Amino acid sequence: MVSLKLSIILVLLFFTYESHSSSSSSSLIDDHKVNLTVYYESLSQPSAIFIVKNLEEIFNNDLIDIVNLQLIPWANSHVNQLNNSISCQNGPDECELNSLESCAINIWPNVNKHYGLIHCFEFLAIEGKNKMRQNCFHELGLPLGPIMKCSNGGNGTELGQKYIKETTKLNPPLSFVPWVVVNNQPIGKDYENFTYHACKAYKGATIPQACNVH
Repeated sequence: MVSLKLSIILVLLFFTYESHSSSSSSSLIDDHKVNLTVYYESLSQPSAIFIVKNLEEIFNNDLIDIVNLQLIPWANSHVNQLNNSISCQNGPDECELNSLESCAINIWPNVNKHYGLIHCFEFLAIEGKNKMRQNCFHELGLPLGPIMKCSNGGNGTELGQKYIKETTKLNPPLSFVPWVVVNNQPIGKDYENFTYHACKAYKGATIPQACNVH
């Protein structure tokens, strides 16, 4: 496992992609982009490893040019219909982190921005240091206030209810995490091979280099 410092540097490099994305994606037809959706739990080790180790590759190659990436936390959580509270598979700490991550997605809808923060959170989760997550804001130069206001003010729970409702509509239903879906088709246990499935689903004329190696 790489050091936290190196991991943060890698995340910072992802932000440089934003300017590249705005220029290179103009040559692609948005209608041809592949929807890549990841349903996960923030303190699930398989989910965290996938987000940190596997999913980051779409930012290191040009696969992001053909993909609409959507991260959906709260995958194995449940809403108590009596009081609308949420219980999470890995306890209250996971609910808190799910809330922070859903707030990040909502406040910074640009995937380059919220993925960087979630990547940092999940790296710490792998290391068993998720309580140090405030360091991620400092290292990435992101404001802590909006995220905490969203989470502590109840918006994180509202977003959680929304994501849980969306997850329950999956057909076939989710049976493990991470649950990766390409253009509404789950790829099951082959989720680490998501690049192959995304490239196979892509119908555009401009084939990214990432697809040429699969």
